[in-house]
Amino acid sequence: MTSWVENAWYVASWDAGITSTPKARTICGIPMMFYRKLDRSVVAMRDACPHRMLPLSMGIKEGDSIRCKYHGLKLGPDGVAEEMPLRNDPVNKRICAETFAVHERHRFVWVWIGDKDKADPALIPDLWPCSADGWTFDGGYYHIACDYRLMIDNLMDLTHETHVHSSSIGQPEIMEAPLECEVKGDKVELWRWMSGIDAPPFWREALGKEGPVDRWQICQFLLPSSVMIDVGVAPVDAGATLANHDQGVRGMVVDCMTPETETSHHYFWGMARNFDINDVGFTARFKAQQGGVFAEDKVILEAQQQAIEQNPDLKMNSYSIDQGGVRARQIIARAIRAKEEQGA
Repeated sequence: MTSWVENAWYVASWDAGITSTPKARTICGIPMMFYRKLDRSVVAMRDACPHRMLPLSMGIKEGDSIRCKYHGLKLGPDGVAEEMPLRNDPVNKRICAETFAVHERHRFVWVWIGDKDKADPALIPDLWPCSADGWTFDGGYYHIACDYRLMIDNLMDLTHETHVHSSSIGQPEIMEAPLECEVKGDKVELWRWMSGIDAPPFWREALGKEGPVDRWQICQFLLPSSVMIDVGVAPVDAGATLANHDQGVRGMVVDCMTPETETSHHYFWGMARNFDINDVGFTARFKAQQGGVFAEDKVILEAQQQAIEQNPDLKMNSYSIDQGGVRARQIIARAIRAKEEQGA
């Protein structure tokens, strides 16, 4: 049994990361190859030639087709053979490579893992700030050598910011503010409100002024493996509330964790914001700062994965701060069981 949900959409790449040059990437244990056709639509194909298994990502792109670099078998974008290695041989249309459903939305290229005929774009997680009017969105990518669920735990438990990110977004008040958590169907919401505190360096720079602020963190887990975190600060006299907090500077941290193997994943991170949306320079600086914050998480999580593997006789414990991650894992496990029961 795998640790990830099937019959679901996963982020394969940022939109700019897929070009006409074949790109290899393993998604949920499946080696895949991605490239854009002349009309800019994306092809996703198993990265193995059906002849002698050489990765097709090493192949030669010809128009919208791919030719294996070993013996020259040519496959169309639908994965079906177009030319045999010996040009005089009749084309055997039964020779084909598996292809996968793909869809572009929210600046990401999504790939469907599971039964291809069930690939409904309506099931793509609703990362609404990435595409909403009045918001701007950008971000980056890290390969993380750990179970993707450890990153979900990390994002649904922001108490770690106090120690891991002490120089940027962490502050002691995070450890003192009470947490509230709620499960809504296949979603988990966890929130924290910090009133009348000093803004940490990251947010003080974004706000552009000194003085006490109200700060919020509202985490939401979405199947199969995305987390959005509504974050920001507002001057205490601005009247911000948990339900209405656009008075200061507000952002939405967008995180998509795509399993690669049981102990590694592709981490797509970014920030959507509704302030200074036309300041391209600020966007670049903001992205660089955020990338530095998540690089700190990468170090912690990869060390945690190593410790888990080195201590097979031990199990992780969960405390009150872990309730968001625990509930997210429960939802993932439930979705996996449901898929297995359908296939039984």
